[in-house]
Amino acid sequence: MSEFVEGFDRMSKIGPCVSIFGSARTKQDNPFYTLAEEIAFQVTQHGYGVITGGGPGIMEAANKGAKRGKGKSVGLSISLPFEESSNKFIDLDKKLDFDYFFVRKVMFVKYSQGFIVLPGGMGTMDELFEAITLIQTNKIGKFPIILVGKSFWGGMLDWIKTTLVEEQMISAGDLDLIHLVDDATEAVGIINEFYSKYLLTPNF
Repeated sequence: MSEFVEGFDRMSKIGPCVSIFGSARTKQDNPFYTLAEEIAFQVTQHGYGVITGGGPGIMEAANKGAKRGKGKSVGLSISLPFEESSNKFIDLDKKLDFDYFFVRKVMFVKYSQGFIVLPGGMGTMDELFEAITLIQTNKIGKFPIILVGKSFWGGMLDWIKTTLVEEQMISAGDLDLIHLVDDATEAVGIINEFYSKYLLTPNF
């Protein structure tokens, strides 16, 4: 309960933000690290802050890009046995520490105007599919979900379309808000287009 109270109190003042997800294991010489940094930089140039899980890898790259863009750089950290401590690019007053994954995921969903998801492992998949499920079941309002890396995500999306949709496990329309891109400008453009089309300004 204390994590909810502190999280709601501190995040309520954060303003419009985009959450950027991806593997903690991605090294600085990986092209996706560079791409995550550029995406975060461009996000800040359109008036959004950046929220990450606060760790290394893609999360570090995104916080670094936000810092370079002079935007808000938020880290929702969680203690894990195989990850380093929070990265150094998070704004000190915008770092929150969690013991519970479910509380942390509530903060991601409640205070994000969009999810940008780069290659990652089980944790990244968990965050991605929870957001899709919440939108599908009308538990939260719609927001854009952008998968970055056609070579990484393409096979999964093909399987969803050819197996889940064809077997009628989901509706084809459930995938309408999922976009697959390789380019930073395209990723940020999808968020801008969504809010200009549906809300004119982000709902924050």
